[in-house]
Parts: sequence; structure tokens; C-alpha cells
Amino acid sequence: MTMDPLVLLTDVDEATEELLRTVADLDPAAVGAPSLLPGWTAGHVLTHVARNADALTNLLIWARTGVETPPYASPEAREAGIDEGARRPLREQLADIRASHERFADAGAAMPAEAWAFVLPWAGNAAAAVVPWMRLREVSVHHVDLGAGYTPADWSEAFTLRLLREIVTGAGDDWPAMRLRPNGLDHALTIGTDPDPPVVGGPTKSIAAWLTGRADGADLTVSPDGELPTPARWK
Repeated sequence: MTMDPLVLLTDVDEATEELLRTVADLDPAAVGAPSLLPGWTAGHVLTHVARNADALTNLLIWARTGVETPPYASPEAREAGIDEGARRPLREQLADIRASHERFADAGAAMPAEAWAFVLPWAGNAAAAVVPWMRLREVSVHHVDLGAGYTPADWSEAFTLRLLREIVTGAGDDWPAMRLRPNGLDHALTIGTDPDPPVVGGPTKSIAAWLTGRADGADLTVSPDGELPTPARWK
């Protein structure tokens, strides 16, 4: 997948439209139904998706203007905003996601070329060019969490491979050692420093879904024979 933030902004547009189509087809009562995320309803997921767009819009404004604009006032404010918005009617959730996406898209369009290199402490001291990827990841993964028919099988190959590599690169000491062999990838991806870790193989999308907690790994293989390692909690 390209690192070009302008290309990624187009990918965000497309992923958001996919999400909006799913939301538009939901039964209005689905807002209060459990999502695939423990403790969250579909309304929590939808509200989080909207508020995340606003949070990342703040980061783009920070990068463009140089004026510190944190994504959220505080962790407590973030949680309160999600809880307060979760019970809104479906039509309000739909309009909120659309409007917050438009604000994010406008902020991206307003970025001069040099602003994409601005280092953002709230993004792990990465350049602002990573923000469109952060948004694409949120929209695509949480679309799955709605449990409304969109699954990791619907992720693009490019998105899945970048997500998988990001997980491997960011895995900390709380992750079990393993060597991943996604189908069709010429080289293995390794987590941990064990010289002889278990080898997990299977479709790239299945491995990414398993590592993100969005699948149980039932279609994966492990060598030597035994149980799959237990991934640490992702995000």
C-alpha cells in the first residue's frame, strides 16, 4: 500500500462510503444491539468512528498550523463522548459519520505538501503523513466490529498486508514469539527474538484478523503441531 497521504485520503473516502452503505442498511434498533467489541453496542462503535475522525482532523490542523491541537481534551472526555453519543438514533449516527468524514477530508485537502512532514507527538512522533493511514485503519477495522456482514475478507490485500506489518513492527514484549508465513508472501514476518518460535501460516487476511482479535484463527496452521499462540490485545 502506498505511503502517499493523498492516495490514502482517497482510500479513506472509499472505505467511509462502504461503511455508510452498511450503516444505511441497518435496522434502526441495531444501534442498541451488541457489537463484536465486548461491552460496546453498535452505537458505541459508530460514535467512536465519528469522534475518531474529529480527533484525527485535529492532528491535521496541528500539522498545518503548528498550533497544538490534541485529538481529545482528555482520555476521560474521549470515553464520555462515546458513551453520550452511543444511544442516538441511527439517522443521527449516519449523519454524524458523514459530517465528521467531510471535516477530515477538508482538513486533508487543506494540507500543504510540507505539512505532511510535521512530527506529531500524539502519533508516536511520526510525521503527519501517517494520519490518513490511521483513519483508514480505524474505519476498516471498526466496520468489521459492527457485525453487519462486512468481514476481514472484505479488506483489500494492500490494506491487510500493511496492517499485518504494522502489527508485527509494533509488537512489544507482551506478545508471544511467533513466525508468520502468510500465503503468497515470499518472506516470513517474525515477532519476538526466539530463534525457533512456532510458525503460523494461512491466508494474509486470516492472520491479520486473528492478530487483531477479529477472528479465532481456526483456518490457520501452526508448526510444530499444537495450539496457536495467544496474541496480546491489539489496540
